[in-house]
Amino acid sequence: MSRPQGGGPRRVAITGMGVVAPGGSGRKAFWNLLTDGRTATRKISLFDPAGFRSRIAAECDFDPAAEGLTPREVRRMDRAAQLAVVSAREALADSGLVAGEGDPARFAVSLGSAVGCTMGLEDEYVVVSDQGRDWLVDHSYGVPHLYRHLVPSSLAAEVAWAGGAEGPVTLISTGCTSGLDAVGHGARVIAEGSADVALAGATDAPISPITVACFDAIRATSPNNDDPEHASRPFDRERNGFVLGEGAAVFVLEELEHARRRGAHVYCEVAGYATRGNAYHMTGLKPDGREMAEAIRVAMDAARVAPADLDYINAHGSGTKQNDRHETAAFKRSLGERAYELPVSSIKSMVGHSLGAIGSIELAACALAIEHGVVPPTANLHNADPECDLDYVPLVAREGRIRTVLSVGSGFGGFQSATVLREAA
Repeated sequence: MSRPQGGGPRRVAITGMGVVAPGGSGRKAFWNLLTDGRTATRKISLFDPAGFRSRIAAECDFDPAAEGLTPREVRRMDRAAQLAVVSAREALADSGLVAGEGDPARFAVSLGSAVGCTMGLEDEYVVVSDQGRDWLVDHSYGVPHLYRHLVPSSLAAEVAWAGGAEGPVTLISTGCTSGLDAVGHGARVIAEGSADVALAGATDAPISPITVACFDAIRATSPNNDDPEHASRPFDRERNGFVLGEGAAVFVLEELEHARRRGAHVYCEVAGYATRGNAYHMTGLKPDGREMAEAIRVAMDAARVAPADLDYINAHGSGTKQNDRHETAAFKRSLGERAYELPVSSIKSMVGHSLGAIGSIELAACALAIEHGVVPPTANLHNADPECDLDYVPLVAREGRIRTVLSVGSGFGGFQSATVLREAA
């Protein structure tokens, strides 16, 4: 992280966490799912998937009213915004901070999302176009808050209102690395001295016909409709694509000394972050993993850690052959022989791939791994791909002391990001 003028580095801690993920709402339900090695993938229920190539997803069992959202909030917000606000409120409660207290100008928001308010936009298009019949649509049939669905920054604004944040408020949209990039940006805002506290994380609710159709068209998602529980199989020889998911994770980030002065519980420190692009292809990846390896190297340099200091790698692990081989090569390229000694796992095997949200959801898993000393497993990994020859922690969680974790992400457009979390000494 950067150094403010006239002083040493401002260290950034995670002091609160909120998660809405497939398999259960809240960080405790999320962690129980992961450590049990259970999967939350099933047939799509949010719409009728008949006729689609891939008819499965990892959906959240989410009741906005039960989660404390008012009818007005539900009417105003797209599902992605609802997931983000519920996660932000849980994170604030977990941190012991109260919305509206303190200096609001020193309170920032950094939220990531890949596809924004997809569900709201698609639902309203169906209405205003009369089921797609009319090319010239009648906007008067749209909901009063349609504009908010159109502008992705409305997601960050909702989180800022939930927290009473009046400092820097940003929406990060870098595809499937958005969740890592949003937390990295939030940490840098604190490290540079622009804020003392930030709500940082990501949300996406993409399980809608338009998104499913797009991934069908490029054959990126698994067609294993008869066995959805075992469809997401990162690093397995029989894998055949990722499983779409949804969810949100939001963290309270604080300047470490600010957190300690108020006696906050510190999960861990955001010690390093970096992102790179491959300037190569919208969806393709170079097999050598060079750009991801460079992001890993720079993030580790920022954290002042060496390969020997790492205890666990949370992989992108989407379950596509291209990605799994690409990041396996990146780990070897950046970490050398240490790559063969480290436990590596992909939680997408259990909660699916929630696009822009997944990076933050994976960071939640990393922070909880440090907190509890448990490495989540890679579910459904029965027959390892010979080209993916690292220790991918198949099927069963593994206990052990975890001080420093590397989490990586890879996104359409060539984005490659890496984050280092470590125990705060």
